[in-house]
Amino acid sequence: MKTIIAFVCSLMLAGPAVAFQPPPSAAQSEYVPATPGTSTEQMPAAPLVVAAYAFVWVAAMAYLWTIARRLNKVDDDLRALERKTASGSR
Repeated sequence: MKTIIAFVCSLMLAGPAVAFQPPPSAAQSEYVPATPGTSTEQMPAAPLVVAAYAFVWVAAMAYLWTIARRLNKVDDDLRALERKTASGSR
């Protein structure tokens, strides 16, 4: 039964992918170079790449900072526990 459900789900997911394919007659048969002077819409990639790297670095630094804070808290708790057990054994 699970195999049938998986097969039906895969057919349902593959349907839209096949439906949006361009027809074979509309495919370009040869390379057509761009003519100079014609402008195409382009989004500059450099600001997006810089923003992505900045986001990743800020997220990594924030994550490392939270790890350091939690590690310091655990270290403080261990020291307090050591003091408590040392004073209790005397």
